[in-house]
Amino acid sequence: MSDTKSTNRRPLTQRKLGDLVPKRGGIISPLLARRMLKLLGWKVVGDIPNVSQAVFLALPHTSNLDGLYAIPTLLALDLDIKIMGKQSLFKLPVFREFLRWVGIIPINRDAKGSVLQASIDRFKTGKPLFLGLSPEGTRSYTETWKSGFYYIAAGANVPIIPVAMDYKTKEVRFMTPVMPTGDIEADMPKIVQQYKGIVPKHPERLSKPLQDINK
Repeated sequence: MSDTKSTNRRPLTQRKLGDLVPKRGGIISPLLARRMLKLLGWKVVGDIPNVSQAVFLALPHTSNLDGLYAIPTLLALDLDIKIMGKQSLFKLPVFREFLRWVGIIPINRDAKGSVLQASIDRFKTGKPLFLGLSPEGTRSYTETWKSGFYYIAAGANVPIIPVAMDYKTKEVRFMTPVMPTGDIEADMPKIVQQYKGIVPKHPERLSKPLQDINK
């Protein structure tokens, strides 16, 4: 279930993250991003465990506007999360540099197996790495989630941290970590149930797993 206690505490942007958490090392950008979130009426709640490696899930993803709040959230927390993005996004040089600065990693979605193994290998270097993934894989309605995130986390032996963007409460919510056991059938409900009650920008585009828990 959602970490309701955390949502009643001070916003995450007002608390110090643990020393193991990968950080960007920004000074001005966190201040500007916090101000931007405040002007937009959004806040960041929940907890981020003091670990150096983890897979973060960005759900639900139903609108391009999600990025308008996601990027300032990362900057406001000074959080260094690498996010996989389509190679096509990197065609324009100026935009490409901005995406890299934010932390977007270009991937070839046609090479699924190599992407999964490359991600596991990246974790196994032992270097700090927070990897953000969107298992829905689309802003439109989808019947299933892509399971790559689970097998990356299981293969690298790192926790999965669900993150939600709730347009009803205007909260970016970091929820309870799930350590993969290798049994995806047993572990997935622990992840999915945490999204119960989350309201996306376009509810009609909500993926089937999230629609099912809200019936």
